[in-house]
Amino acid sequence: MTTIRHHLTDDLIMGYSAGTLPEAVNLIIATHVSLCDDCRAAVEAHDALGGAVLDATEAETLDDGCLDATLAMIRAMDAPTPRDIAMPWDAIAPAPLLDYIGGSLEAVKWRPVGMGVKQAILKTSPEATARLLYIPAGTAMPDHGHRGLELTLVLQGAFQDDEGYFARGDIEIADAELHHTPVADISQDCICLAVTDAPLRLKGLARLAQPFLNI
Repeated sequence: MTTIRHHLTDDLIMGYSAGTLPEAVNLIIATHVSLCDDCRAAVEAHDALGGAVLDATEAETLDDGCLDATLAMIRAMDAPTPRDIAMPWDAIAPAPLLDYIGGSLEAVKWRPVGMGVKQAILKTSPEATARLLYIPAGTAMPDHGHRGLELTLVLQGAFQDDEGYFARGDIEIADAELHHTPVADISQDCICLAVTDAPLRLKGLARLAQPFLNI
């Protein structure tokens, strides 16, 4: 069993529990929480605290028909797509991620970005961008900094940078203070879910290609 050593911050857990984060950030947190017992327990603790606050808050009167309107909206939502749970790729992609990738990693439409690296941008709200990254074993990502927040969750394999070694379930939290060059472990191709709320700071040829890659 993989030991998760890199976890979410309290601020991210609190924002996730309160529902104040962008969709892409919620997605990567939900995916990490599905793999990490410690962070799942922390989210549940914040949820319980929020519930207690609501219980102590004075009730508001709802308009007539509010419940019926809410139930009608729920009924109008698309039903979940049936999945073949036995598919081997599904063991890599946790449940919160599956609806965003068509039910399986085999359905992902990868786009090459150079050096064997591939990406697939996932459809989320525009406040932040979520993408899957496929990095061949031993391959280094471009040296880069950040204009905002970057969250990277390992789904398969591992990578290493100045901040440490990140394996399945680990999440790296990078901000404007971090400049790094992640390198995939030589033992296995690395697949990550990455979320950014601002473009990266790239140099050289990578910077020239940045507008075409949406990174």
